[in-house]
This record gives sequence, C-alpha cells and structure tokens, in this order.
Amino acid sequence: MRKTIFIWMIIAGIGVIFSCSNSGEKTTAESRRASKKILQQADGTISLKLEKADCYSDMSQPSVNTAEWYVVVSKSGRFNVWLSSATKDTTMLHYNNDVLVTVQDARLMANPQCDKIIRNSGDVSYPYFKADSFLGSMYIQDTGVFNIQVISDGIIPTDYRGEELNGADITKLLSISFKPETSQQR
Repeated sequence: MRKTIFIWMIIAGIGVIFSCSNSGEKTTAESRRASKKILQQADGTISLKLEKADCYSDMSQPSVNTAEWYVVVSKSGRFNVWLSSATKDTTMLHYNNDVLVTVQDARLMANPQCDKIIRNSGDVSYPYFKADSFLGSMYIQDTGVFNIQVISDGIIPTDYRGEELNGADITKLLSISFKPETSQQR
C-alpha cells in the first residue's frame, strides 16, 4: 500500500513539474507576441512597416518571402490596401510576382503599379524614391488580434548582399497600409 501511494506521489510530482515548465514556455511566447502587436490607429488605419514584421526569406526562391504582423483590429470594415516600395524606377515597379496579402480567410493578390511617387520621402534615401501602390480593397469582418501576412519577392533582408536579384536592387517593399474605405477615397 505504501509503495502504491509513493508511486502515485512521484507521478503527481512529475506532472506538476512538467506543467509548470510548459506554462512558462507558453508565457514567454505569448509575451513576445504581445510585445510585437500593432494597434489600429484611432482613425481606423492599420500601418505595417516591414522593419516591425517577422520576416522569412529564401533568397534562392524570393517569391515565397514572407512578412507577418500581429495586429489588434478594433474597428472592422472595408479597407483600401496600399503598398509602399522603395524604387529606383519611377515609371515601373519591378515585382516579378503578384503580392499576396492575407487577413484571416480574406486574400488579396495584385501586381503593384506606380500610383503615387513621393520624391522627398524620409523613408528612403537617394537613389531611391518612395512609390505607393493601390492593391485593392479588403473586408475585415471581425475585431480582435489577427495575423496579417504578406508574401512577395519584394521582401528583401536588409543585410542581403548577394548578386542582383531580378530587380531587387531596383524595388523593395517598405510597408503596407489598410485605410478605412470612404466614398471619396482612392
């Protein structure tokens, strides 16, 4: 009888030790994610800079390069999606593939064009210009914390020093913005 009680106490002790260590790992991951959350602005705009994203890059296959943000959406609705790029060519952006934007189950895929050129932007330095591209509109139905993902060959690591990569020295993705849609916007 004593032996049985002793064995059950050991099993219970091991269970407590493992449950405590697992909750610590979960808390660390959750706190890291919480510290990286992007908040929606008071006017409803969501601004996502590439430097604040978790990026995954494969320079041998840049079409799958990915940036992800954790975003707190407090106002749902329809948003116009704008992409900002650093470019040397103000007449044409050199994205080899469409840019894919995913929020929950909503997906938007478009090939960025030069819709607006900002010549004296503080976001880029010579020989680059900032180009804003309208990708389309997207409806975000719910509020809460969401993972927003962008897949594009324009997501180039800042420390990349490889040979020319099909226009990577000409155009690089800087940020993506979700602006609440109004009847006069665009």
